[in-house]
Amino acid sequence: MDEKTLFLTADRALSAVVAQIKDAQWTMILPKSFRSWSAPDKDLSLRELINYHAFDEAWVPDTLAGKTSEEVGDTYAGDLLGEDPQASYAAIVEKAQAAVEAFTELDRKVHLSYGEWPARDYLQHISLFRGMRSHDIAAEIGADTTMPAELVQSIWDMLKDHAEEWRKLGVFGAAIEVPEDASLQNKLLGLTGREPDQN
Repeated sequence: MDEKTLFLTADRALSAVVAQIKDAQWTMILPKSFRSWSAPDKDLSLRELINYHAFDEAWVPDTLAGKTSEEVGDTYAGDLLGEDPQASYAAIVEKAQAAVEAFTELDRKVHLSYGEWPARDYLQHISLFRGMRSHDIAAEIGADTTMPAELVQSIWDMLKDHAEEWRKLGVFGAAIEVPEDASLQNKLLGLTGREPDQN
């Protein structure tokens, strides 16, 4: 799966989960595993988490356009979800996906908070983030946690030889052992420090 298709698949998986959030769930406080690296002691509500994802989505067109954080400034600061969080989120996602679909310069460097990277690497990074979060958020809201098979395979292929590098950076917790005959999704969950699904 190429980087653009990977992003679109992961992004759509996460969007499908966000669309299932019930009105009463937006204020729920999430487990510590969802907390931001920059605020590890601060409780995080589901709405705050989805607002961060909206922020991350909003940056995609500008990042691919080569803009820096100085150029974008605080354009996307604050509440991006408004009175209709699902509709607001969907509108931001639509712009991000359109930008990715139209993008062709995958080897061009883009400016990220952690350095300059080829656009194809940027898309891999944010696809991994979205793909795994689609599972994690689904589990919290009681939705189906099954990820698209092609997404699981692509993330597995991306991580199987590099998971320890990501783990050293603090992206994943300690690996969790799963049975040899476990599904590929459960192997991926264990590899990334997540408890395997029971279904």
